Amino acid sequence: MTSIKIRDVALRHFARNGYEGASLANIADEVGIKKQSIYNHYNGKDDLFFAVFKDVAVREMLFVQDYLERNSTLSLENKLYGFLKEYRKRHEQEDDTKFFLRMSFFPPGHLEKEITVYTIDHVDRLEQLLVPVFEMAASKGELHPAVSNMRASASFTAMLDSIFVEMLYGDAERSMKRLDASWFVYWRGVKNN
Repeated sequence: MTSIKIRDVALRHFARNGYEGASLANIADEVGIKKQSIYNHYNGKDDLFFAVFKDVAVREMLFVQDYLERNSTLSLENKLYGFLKEYRKRHEQEDDTKFFLRMSFFPPGHLEKEITVYTIDHVDRLEQLLVPVFEMAASKGELHPAVSNMRASASFTAMLDSIFVEMLYGDAERSMKRLDASWFVYWRGVKNN
């Protein structure tokens, strides 16, 4: 129980303050334990960070799977645009998404290699989850015949990455402007006329 509580509190600290700004002493204080007690559950800050990152990566992928299942009957256009908007909303409201995006794009220098491996795997899995979505859309005539399922999926995740960057750097208004503009151009390119 304490191990889970430590991870939950650490998530908030890492999401708001980054790796460097998160303090084990502050985390322990909020949990209601002494800093040394964290070492009964984790080998140190890096170990705690990776435990939080791995948990969050799983939950972020579950969000993607759940979204696609809940919205399986929507048109391709509504499903994909809704996904972009829902991810933007998650970034505004969820520590999981704030933390995952921040650490994926700006990992602590000494942990960059390990975080990059997880991030690339996450993007690859996201693309693979989207391929059947595009296959279904192609069978319904929603996808332009010159656009392959793999290409549509890869370009969608590239657009999503650019929107993530805007969410990290810009404000809500700016990120919505970029989302709308990117979506308009993307959709014109993949839709079947």
